[in-house]
Amino acid sequence: MTKLAMVAVSLAVFATGGHFIATGAINRQQTRQLEELANIALRRSEVAVDFGVATLDDVMRRGPMNCNSASLQAVRLQVYQRSAVKDIRLVTREGSVICSAYSETLEFDNEWVKRTDMLRTGDRGPMLFRVDQINGVALGVLKDIDDTNSLVAILGVSASLFDILPAELRDHGEVMVRLERGADIGRFAPAAGLDVPDLVAFSATSHRYPLHATVRVAPQALQSWNRDGYWPVMLIAVGLGLVFGLLLTRTVRQLEGPIADIDRGLARREFKPYFQPTFDLRSGEIKGCEVLARWVHADGSITPPMNFIPLAESSGRIEAITWQILGEALKVLRPRMTDDKYFKMSINITPRHLVSEGFVDRLRSEVRDGGVAARQIVLEVTEREAFADLEKAATIVEELREYGFRVAMDDVGVGHSGLSQIKRLGVNTMKIDKFFVDTIAQDGPAATIVEMLVRLAAKLKMTVIAEGIETVEQRQALLACGVEDGQGYLVSPPLPFAKFDDFLIRHAVKLDAEATVRDASRVA
Repeated sequence: MTKLAMVAVSLAVFATGGHFIATGAINRQQTRQLEELANIALRRSEVAVDFGVATLDDVMRRGPMNCNSASLQAVRLQVYQRSAVKDIRLVTREGSVICSAYSETLEFDNEWVKRTDMLRTGDRGPMLFRVDQINGVALGVLKDIDDTNSLVAILGVSASLFDILPAELRDHGEVMVRLERGADIGRFAPAAGLDVPDLVAFSATSHRYPLHATVRVAPQALQSWNRDGYWPVMLIAVGLGLVFGLLLTRTVRQLEGPIADIDRGLARREFKPYFQPTFDLRSGEIKGCEVLARWVHADGSITPPMNFIPLAESSGRIEAITWQILGEALKVLRPRMTDDKYFKMSINITPRHLVSEGFVDRLRSEVRDGGVAARQIVLEVTEREAFADLEKAATIVEELREYGFRVAMDDVGVGHSGLSQIKRLGVNTMKIDKFFVDTIAQDGPAATIVEMLVRLAAKLKMTVIAEGIETVEQRQALLACGVEDGQGYLVSPPLPFAKFDDFLIRHAVKLDAEATVRDASRVA
């Protein structure tokens, strides 16, 4: 009877603990996801402002805008080429409109904000303000030309730009972006509106502009969203309770078990490089590859990156894994990179690893020992964590570039960095995240954002590459936005070296055969 009681108590304790653990984990996951959605809405707004500022800079570089017909016609061309810009206006220092590229848009303004009501970004940065219009709200971006006049870009902030809520929350939540003083400039909400008190709010504030994004969700919607893990956790808890009750003398495994597994994997050199090609979107020519980490166990089973990379990063093991796969990748790719001096190999580096002591010297040593030129190595700095010291990071990036290495910023658009931070780092390449590529063929806002990034990259003298390309339609949409290089399952998944090497040979033969057919058709 005592044994039954112990088992019963053990089951009750573990079931109760399982309930609180599952509920707590689900709530934390929901909070992280909704906070990230607020950050995404904020970054989309920042990109829109960056695009407006870049447009004004372009107009000002072409010469002073005045109100004669030739000048206005030239400015109209600038507006026509930028779908996100609705109008460009010449205003007085106080903010009064002198003339407009599309004067008819003035008729849609309900009111016009004075300069004293505009919000300044920094000491000499642009000023932002809300423009109330008959058919909605626009965002005004003002830059001073001189002591007398200023230029204003009127940006259309479509509600679809903030349509980022999961399907289960679309009818029970809203996404808002406001200026600091509370004026809404963009909102996505259900057509019927939200008539629910005490909405749960998740916010993000820009460090670059006076912008504030908020995601608000009805509490009852959160009770049923993303809770698939509850019952599996409860079943596990009950099972553990039963085992614990029957084997009371056994102890629970220590938390460091998974970390010890990674240490054993490193000692056995089980972390292997897989290779995914990067290619020219137009011709299909292979231009290089990205090296990705896989944990290949002695029995041949493979642990996917999502199951060990986060723990490796948080425990400091990611640096050792990176050096292990880089050394192996350089060893096997050396013949091809020696034969093809334009073939580039990229590898992911965390911000913490980039600024660690001795990183540059160790990298140069590894590449030199691998017999490969520094100019063929691309370091993709991931944005899963922010830079603790941006100035130090910028100094290291500059040093790397002086030695010939190229530096790319991964996860652009959904990571921690704003575009100003990317510019400050001085990277060579922006890598557009799969988040935008997934819907670019169907989602107008996604295409607009990619187009903005391409234009901004060109102004900053950076190249652009898109990752996660899976369909021909996505490739065509990216080409239409100006993206020239890509990576994804459309051409090949990540492969172990033997299969990757075989793929490169077969792909080259295929391209040659297609070229022969095209030449023959021209002759005929």
